[in-house]
Amino acid sequence: MALPVKQQALYWAAVCAVFLLLLWALGQILLPFVVGAAIAYILDPLADRLQAAGMARIWATVVIFALAILVAILALVLVLPMLISQLIALVQAAPELYETARAQIVERFPSVINEDSAARQLVADILAAARTQAGSLASQLLTSAGAALSGVVILVISPVVAFYLLLDWDRMIARIDDLLPRDHAPVIRQLAAQMDATLASFVRGQGTVCLILGAFYAIALMVVGLQFGLVVGLFAGLISFIPYIGALFGGVLAIGLALFQFWGEWYWIAAVAGTFMVGQTVEGNVLTPNLVGGSVGLHPVWLLFALAAFGSIFGFVGMLIAVPVAAIIGVLVRYLGDRYRQGLLYKGLAGQAEDDDI
Repeated sequence: MALPVKQQALYWAAVCAVFLLLLWALGQILLPFVVGAAIAYILDPLADRLQAAGMARIWATVVIFALAILVAILALVLVLPMLISQLIALVQAAPELYETARAQIVERFPSVINEDSAARQLVADILAAARTQAGSLASQLLTSAGAALSGVVILVISPVVAFYLLLDWDRMIARIDDLLPRDHAPVIRQLAAQMDATLASFVRGQGTVCLILGAFYAIALMVVGLQFGLVVGLFAGLISFIPYIGALFGGVLAIGLALFQFWGEWYWIAAVAGTFMVGQTVEGNVLTPNLVGGSVGLHPVWLLFALAAFGSIFGFVGMLIAVPVAAIIGVLVRYLGDRYRQGLLYKGLAGQAEDDDI
C-alpha cells in the first residue's frame, strides 16, 4: 500500500531541510567535493565517448585527467603569472586613473568647475566612491580568489574526488535510479532528464562559450596593445554566461582604459570597441546557437537571483550550486505549471465538463 501523498510530501520536505542544513553547516568542508563533482559532471560526456569508442572506463578517465593536468600546467606557466602581474598593476594604477579621469572631466565640461555645481558634486561623489572602492574591492577579490583557487585542500582533494566520481559516474547514476520510489520513478526520470539537458546546455555549452570569448577578448586586446587587456578580456569572457553583461561591463571597462591610453588615436579606441562588437556577433550567431542551443531554460534574472541568494546564505559553495539548483527549481516549476493547467483548480467546472464530454 502506497504512502499517502501528504506523508510522502513531509518525508521529502524533511530530506530537503536536512540537505540545506548540512550545506549551511558544512559550507567550506564541502567545497572541494562540490568542485570535484562539478568537474566530473562536465567531463562525463567525454569519458562516455571514449568508452563508446572501445576504451575502458579507467583508461578513459586516466587519459582525460592527463590532458587536464597538462592544460593546467601550461596555464600556470604561461598565463597565470601575466594575469597576476596585470591585475596587481591595475590595482596600483587605480589612483592615477582616478586623477586623470577627474582632470579630463573638469577640462572638457567646464560647468563642473563651479564649486556649487550639482554636476561637479555628482561627478566628485562618483569618482570618490570609485577611488575608495576600487582598491579594496580588487584586494578582496585577490584575497578571496587566491584563497579559493590556491588552497591546498581544494587543489589536492578536488581532482582526486573528480577522478573517482568520473570513474564511477555511470554506476552511481544506476544506483540512484535503483533507489527511486517505484511509483514515481518514471516522472522523476523524466524530470531528471530535463534538468540534465538544462545543465548540460548551460554549464557545458555556456562554459565553452565563456572560455572561447575570454580567450578571444584577451588575445585581441593584447594585440591591440591595451594595458591590462588580459585581465579585462578574461573578465569579460568569464561573466558572459549572463547575456550581454559580459560584453557590457567588459566593453565599458576596456573602452574606458583605451580612452586613457589612446586619447587622440581614435583608430585604436575603435579597434577596442570593434573587438567587443565582433565578439558579440560571433557569440550570437555562431557560438551560442551551436554550443548552447536555442532554449536553455535559465532566465538571466532568475540566474542572478539564484547566485545572489545562495551566495549570501551559503557563501562560495552556494554560488557553485546556484546554477544546478536554479535549473532544478526551474524544471520543477515548469512541471508544476503544466500539472496546474491540467487540473480543476485551473480549468474549473467548465473544464471538468469538457473532459467528461471527451
